[in-house]
Amino acid sequence: MNTRKKIIETAYKVFSEKGFSVPSSIIAKEAGVSHGSIFAHFPTMNDLLISLLSDFGDKMGSSLHILAKKCDSVENLLKEHLKVLKEYETFYSRLISEKNRLPNEAKNTFAIIQSTVAFHFSSVIEREIEKGMVKKLPVHMLFNIWLGLVHYYLLNKDFFSDSNESVIKRYGSELLSTYLNLIKNERKVYE
Repeated sequence: MNTRKKIIETAYKVFSEKGFSVPSSIIAKEAGVSHGSIFAHFPTMNDLLISLLSDFGDKMGSSLHILAKKCDSVENLLKEHLKVLKEYETFYSRLISEKNRLPNEAKNTFAIIQSTVAFHFSSVIEREIEKGMVKKLPVHMLFNIWLGLVHYYLLNKDFFSDSNESVIKRYGSELLSTYLNLIKNERKVYE
């Protein structure tokens, strides 16, 4: 494994476990690389954080982009959203809990990630609203309700699961089905 990739993978793990204010020396030690290697690949810790957020955003965006283009199902899109969140659950939970303490560039990168998710969500849900499958509600509210529900469970993991258990794995299908029951247009469902 190349050094840059090793640093990135280790940083995901360390930031997830210890937060975003962890010193670079800890990441270097955990990765088994010299401290200087971090700065050879990432001139600042902010550069490393931006790289991680961009990597995460690229994975989220590309999986949702493909799905949004080929399907008309908000259910499938949200399943994919949960799948990516589950893969990065600890990192994403840390990200949403410490978002306000991040440097501005990292906050902006996070905003771009959320905008990408919202864009793909909107394109799919608008089609379902037009077909009468989903209640005619403001799309931004439908998205924010979904995100709020998921974020509530992630931020309050200690209420819902053991420390080593994934909240998304345990409650993802229940969150999805409850959300869909709230937004689905009952008349269309029973026709």
